[in-house]
Amino acid sequence: YWSFLVEPSQPVGGEENSAAPAERGDMGNAQKKPHGRGDGGPHSESNSSHAGHWRSKGGSSDKYKVTQESKEKVANGTSKRGSTASVQADQSSSGKGTPVGGTAGETINLDAPCGALPPPLARLKNEGNLLFKNGQFADALEKYSLAIQGYTDSGIDSPEDLCILYSNRAACYLKDGNSQDCIQDCTRALELQPFSLKPLLRRAMAYESLERYRKAYVDYKTVLQIDISVQAAHDSVNRITKVLIEQDGAEWREKLPEIPLVPLSAQQHRREEPPSAEVLQARAEKAARDAEVRFTALKQEGNDFVKKSQYQDALGKYTECLKIKPEECAIYTNRALCYLKQERFTEAKQDCDAALKLEPTNKKAFYRRALANKGLKDYLACSSDLQEVLHQDPNVQEAEKELEEVTVLLRQSLALANALKEKC
Repeated sequence: YWSFLVEPSQPVGGEENSAAPAERGDMGNAQKKPHGRGDGGPHSESNSSHAGHWRSKGGSSDKYKVTQESKEKVANGTSKRGSTASVQADQSSSGKGTPVGGTAGETINLDAPCGALPPPLARLKNEGNLLFKNGQFADALEKYSLAIQGYTDSGIDSPEDLCILYSNRAACYLKDGNSQDCIQDCTRALELQPFSLKPLLRRAMAYESLERYRKAYVDYKTVLQIDISVQAAHDSVNRITKVLIEQDGAEWREKLPEIPLVPLSAQQHRREEPPSAEVLQARAEKAARDAEVRFTALKQEGNDFVKKSQYQDALGKYTECLKIKPEECAIYTNRALCYLKQERFTEAKQDCDAALKLEPTNKKAFYRRALANKGLKDYLACSSDLQEVLHQDPNVQEAEKELEEVTVLLRQSLALANALKEKC
């Protein structure tokens, strides 16, 4: 539970940063009151004015507040699907200093290095982490504030480390119910490291506690773009959606601020194992079967439209067929017929050419190309195609009749051409 609220200084595998994938646990509970100092009495804030008693600014309770069940899920570290928080502080640090006992007999080295922070600031952060873990949120807040002020005075340049300090202090504010200051620190953290998951989720929870549901919704949705497995965000989106529908009606989405698009580099979605060869083969076979069924249905619909002389509708069906099977000769000849009926001779000729590339002896393709050439007044090409049809099948009476007609047209065109030549 603690591990998801506060970035430890030296987790297993190296220094954690705010852009790293979230541990399995929760990101804070704005309604849970602090332990340790109890009322979270006055502490000096080095970076901004937060002195005095902090009070919850969440407004009066109502039916839309975070439910007790949700709070218990968060507190138990189950805000991510099927996960529980069981991360302990790293005991393998080689830093010098006095190890301090944590819980359940574990040892925490308060002098362990923390990123690029100088040793005094690293110790402040480690002390804050330990105090937070032990429920002393007000004392932890003071340590983080001192570390933030020390960072500013030291002149170092490590936005990642400063982001974590602001994010950790925001967690203290959230635990204390000080939602407004939590939002402020989360926003500072996000300015340093955009699309950091923990500050986004903490700010979303703070917005929700203040009943600023639209802003909370946007932050929760952004969190899910970064890591879709954060169950706390899913639950909150579902809860807030109901609130906004009741509050704003059917047009509630139009009143939302713009939800930012998270770049791929910031997304932490879990990558699935690549499918096995058997799975890939099964998918391919299913896709082929589905495509065959769709192709057959589209072809039949096209044929039915042709029977009804609805050639434009048939064209659409045959074109869809070719997207599935671009080397199906019969579809080209069928579509060529539709083009001929619409006197679109150029397109008809192109489809016949495509069919003949696939089947160089296709009789229908030669015949329909002949008709297209006739429409284009290329009588010589038309005659050649008709002769090819009759060569393949001398009994095609339509081709014989067309050849007689086109022979006459060819002679007339040649005579006209000769007459014009003589005049010139």
